[in-house]
Amino acid sequence: MVSRPRLVIIGAGIVGCALADELSGRGWTDVTVVEQGPLFAAGGSSSHAPGLVFQTNPSKTMTEFAAYTVAKYSALGCFTQVGGLEVATTPERLADLRRRQGWAEAWGVQGEVVGPERCLELWPDLDRDRVLGGFHVPTDGLASALRCGEAQARRAIGRGGRFLARHRVVGVEQKGGRVTGVATENASGEYKVIAADVVVCAAGFWGPGVGAMAGVSVPLLPLAHQYAKSGRLAVLDGEHEATRPILRHQDRDLYFREHFDRIGVGSYAHRPMPVRQAEIGPKGTTMPSVQAFTAEDFEPAWRDAVELLPALKEPGYEEGINGIFSFTPDGFPLIGEAPQLDGFWLAEAVWVTHSAGVARALAEVLVDGSSTFDLHECELNRFEPVQLSPAFVEERGKQNFVEVYDIIHPLQPMESPRPMRTSPFHPRQQELGAYFLEGAGWERPHWFEANAALVDDETGAGRDAWASRYWSAIAAAESRHTREHVALYDMTPLKRIEVEGPGAAAFLQRLTTNNVDRKPGAVTYTLLLDAHGGVRSDLTVARLTEERFQVGANGNLDLDWLRRHAPGDVRVRDVTPGTCCVGVWGPEARDLVQPLTDMDMSHEGFRYFTCKQGYVGHVPVTAMRVSYVGELGWELYTSADLGRKLWDTLWATGLPVAAGRAAFNSLRLEKGYRLWGVDMTPEHSPYEAGLAFAVREDKDFLGRAALTKEIGRKLVPLLSAEVVMGKEPVRHGGATVGYTTSAAFGHTIGRPIAYAWLPIELTPEGTEVEISYFGRSIPATVATEPLFDPKMEKIRR
Repeated sequence: MVSRPRLVIIGAGIVGCALADELSGRGWTDVTVVEQGPLFAAGGSSSHAPGLVFQTNPSKTMTEFAAYTVAKYSALGCFTQVGGLEVATTPERLADLRRRQGWAEAWGVQGEVVGPERCLELWPDLDRDRVLGGFHVPTDGLASALRCGEAQARRAIGRGGRFLARHRVVGVEQKGGRVTGVATENASGEYKVIAADVVVCAAGFWGPGVGAMAGVSVPLLPLAHQYAKSGRLAVLDGEHEATRPILRHQDRDLYFREHFDRIGVGSYAHRPMPVRQAEIGPKGTTMPSVQAFTAEDFEPAWRDAVELLPALKEPGYEEGINGIFSFTPDGFPLIGEAPQLDGFWLAEAVWVTHSAGVARALAEVLVDGSSTFDLHECELNRFEPVQLSPAFVEERGKQNFVEVYDIIHPLQPMESPRPMRTSPFHPRQQELGAYFLEGAGWERPHWFEANAALVDDETGAGRDAWASRYWSAIAAAESRHTREHVALYDMTPLKRIEVEGPGAAAFLQRLTTNNVDRKPGAVTYTLLLDAHGGVRSDLTVARLTEERFQVGANGNLDLDWLRRHAPGDVRVRDVTPGTCCVGVWGPEARDLVQPLTDMDMSHEGFRYFTCKQGYVGHVPVTAMRVSYVGELGWELYTSADLGRKLWDTLWATGLPVAAGRAAFNSLRLEKGYRLWGVDMTPEHSPYEAGLAFAVREDKDFLGRAALTKEIGRKLVPLLSAEVVMGKEPVRHGGATVGYTTSAAFGHTIGRPIAYAWLPIELTPEGTEVEISYFGRSIPATVATEPLFDPKMEKIRR
């Protein structure tokens, strides 16, 4: 790609305008924005969006997107910083607001939980008998989407950018698997192809239609969402568009904002109303994103609105819309380059709240090769193929609409459609009474009711009611049994990628941080870095033959990354669906496996971090001596058709129990084993994350030039007084100094564990800190890792 490529952005809504501004500000001035409607009220979601910007989000990245949006639009003069107020009318919601305050504090947003009187000061019309408290963020407010879009567009135009109104995209030109331009038809019917090296689809809910022209799947569901305005209210001065904070009543799926002398009311309480691409208003209509208001859907929401704000009863509401917005299967935006077409990028499913942040992130990726934001939750290619079916996208999109204001537990799964992906062991797990949660479409057992007899006096040690959800004391028994005997863990959901070809070793050597160019039979823990030296993923690379490697990865993003970088003499293939894996771990693992196999499983004959191929009973396996729980054992891989036979062969010995994800998480934290995407992300360097051992400084690899050993923060274990859930702020000396990542009760050491990012000066062992958990201060102490078996004696015997 040329250093200043020709770029076309499809869509002049707030996202397209923001992206043109961010790119042109970075020197990419050959930017053309094509819009099927007029400028700048183009008729998409930006044209009718109420413009509420609430920054606090359980996702650090989404919070940072919103904070950047606030800062940028404030500087442009199109943001009214009236603050934000979320009120609680139930004890459960009030507790959740304290959790939200923790997120805000952890991610650097000022906010506080206030009492009913303060809520009434901010919104005097609230029903005093209903409000128990609220969460107030002074820096939240209202973004005028059209003004913000135009202001950014004008800056881009001033740098040489072009905006073409009433140019409908009718095709995406491509050659040899790469985008070459965009075909348009203007208002006069004139057909024109605009040449491009890069095309970004920022078409909002039209994205799936544009994607279809390019042969690209855009997993986005347009849904109608109701918004109405009250009649005139005497209690409002009418001179200012808004003076009170934007208001959310999440117990009833409602939000409110002022419109001079009226109040706007938005509702997520109605039935999901999907809108097909063909049902969106035709070109030439003033507002294709607005559909006819269905009053019968709004009536229950209006009654709830009047209950909270009795002043609304007399004027009623006078106008309303069913406005179209975009929802994805997991609620996050779609950012990234399409795997099917090089040079075709998406910036989709982005609300006004996050618009400037998303635009900056994508501009950084395009110009610099990676972003200063952690994008792993938002990258387009995060989805597995099964999660891209139209039926799945619709069902999960509708459920996200329903749950948009619900109190969601961190472990709470979607209930439908399930099950989607099951391992060959699934029938046996059901027989054992497995309690399943979901991850990447996989049914994953968290504990087994068959092990209830193993529970002794274990209670919910250090757990409150919230931390006890989706947990059982059986998990503690499974953890102990693993440490004392042997257990089987279903590792099938681990993404397995085959990298094969004459250039496979050189390719992996260039892309990863550790030395993977070793003899067949070697297994190596290594990292993928981005251009800034951030940890993009961690991998386990097993060399099976001279030209064939098996890579244990974290998900579809790793598969996409490897495929994009692979040279012509290397084939990258996802082998997960046709294979399975069982982890056999515990001090009796050798006693279990050795009588069943032709392989020498002794320590001398099968060293730690090596692999062999052989048989377990009748089943051909690839055995890797690795352990994510800190115990002796192996990961045993075979083809999916033989998975149940492998399980039954191991089970028939009578030695093992089945153990689930809850025990697994506790055991891995005792050993200090990181979970990518939770404990470390591209925001962090290997040296900060405690992974320097996986970096070979005597070799070159992607991201090497950006690495530095000078660090100002570090990931460390905390021993706390109670079990927390992760994403809580950590305080020291009255100041917020970091945040937690993974957390669990360590059943071997008998203490709750929470990993946390802290400033380097607070990481010495014994430093005392506090974790803010639902507004309560939980004492914690920095510890030295690993907390269990620091000399690695158990795992290497």
